Amino acid sequence: MATKQPKTLRDAILFFAEYENCRKAVEAIRWPDGVVKCPTCDSERVTYLETQRRYKCYAKHPKAQFSLKVGTIFEDSAVGLEKWLPALWLLTTCKNGISSYELGRALGVTQKTAWFMLSRLRLALQAETGGKLNGQIEADETFIGGKARNMHADKRKRLGISQSQSMIGKVAVMGLLQRHGEGSKVRTQVISNRKKHQLEQIVGEHVEVGANLYTDALRSYDRMAARGYIHQVIDHAEAYADGQVHTNGLENFWSLLKRALKGTYISVEPFHLFRYLDEQAFRFNNRKGTDAMRFALALKGIINKRLTYATLTGSELPSAC
Repeated sequence: MATKQPKTLRDAILFFAEYENCRKAVEAIRWPDGVVKCPTCDSERVTYLETQRRYKCYAKHPKAQFSLKVGTIFEDSAVGLEKWLPALWLLTTCKNGISSYELGRALGVTQKTAWFMLSRLRLALQAETGGKLNGQIEADETFIGGKARNMHADKRKRLGISQSQSMIGKVAVMGLLQRHGEGSKVRTQVISNRKKHQLEQIVGEHVEVGANLYTDALRSYDRMAARGYIHQVIDHAEAYADGQVHTNGLENFWSLLKRALKGTYISVEPFHLFRYLDEQAFRFNNRKGTDAMRFALALKGIINKRLTYATLTGSELPSAC
C-alpha cells in the first residue's frame, strides 16, 4: 500500500486506490483535530464500523449510522471515493480542464455520471470572496458563445438573427484582476449587460475605493474616478499598453478560459457557465502551487456543500450554499 502523499497523477491513482487512504484524507479535512463527530448531533461518541465503511453514533436519534460522504459534495453518490478523489486531482491539475467523456473513460463510469461528478467538483472549487481587492486592479469584459455565422441556418432562423449579428446569443462575463508580484488573482461574474449601473455595482462590491483601476475605453466606466477610484484608461484602438495602464492580465485569463471552453468542453449552456468560470479561476489563482497543493486546497472545499441532479438540471431551485 502506498504510504507517501501523492505528488503526481500516477501517485494519486495508486494512493487513492486504497480506501483507507481515501478515508484518512477526507477525515483529515472534515475533522482536523482528529476527533470524529456525528453530523446530526455533533456527539463525539462515534465508532468506525470497518466492515461497513460507516460510522455509528451512540446517541439516540434517527440516522445514527452515517458514511464519510454525509455533509460533503459526495453525499448520496454511489461512486466510491477511490474514483472521486482522482477525478478531483484531474480537474485541479489539467490546465484546459477535462471533459466528461474523457473522465468517464478514465474512471470507468458513464458520461452522464462523469458530467454530474465534474459539476459537483466545480462546486468545491468555488472560492469565498475574501474581502475587497486593492492595489492595482484590471477590469474587463468578454463574451462567451458561438458565432452567429457558424450556426445552422435553421437555428439562426429560429432565433431571428442574421450572420452579421455576432453578439446575439452570447453571454457577457466581467472579470476583475488584482495584480500581485507573487501572482495575480482574478474574480469573474456572469453579467446581464455592460451598462454603467451593472459594472459600477460589481466594481463597488469587489474593489476598495482608492484603488488604481485600469480599464479599456468602454464608456460604462466613465464615472469610476468620481466614485473614488484612480481610474486610468487604455484605448485599444491606439495601443494595448501604456506603461502600467493595460488589461493584458485579464486578456491572458480570457484566452485560457476560451481555450478550455472551445477546446475541451466544446459547448457550455449559459445556465452552467458560472461553474466553468469557478473552475478556471481556481486553477489560475493557484497556478503557482504544485498539483498536490491545488488538490489539497480543493479538497477543503468539499465540506457542507450539496448539489443535487435536480438542481443541476434546473428542475428545482438551487439551495443557498
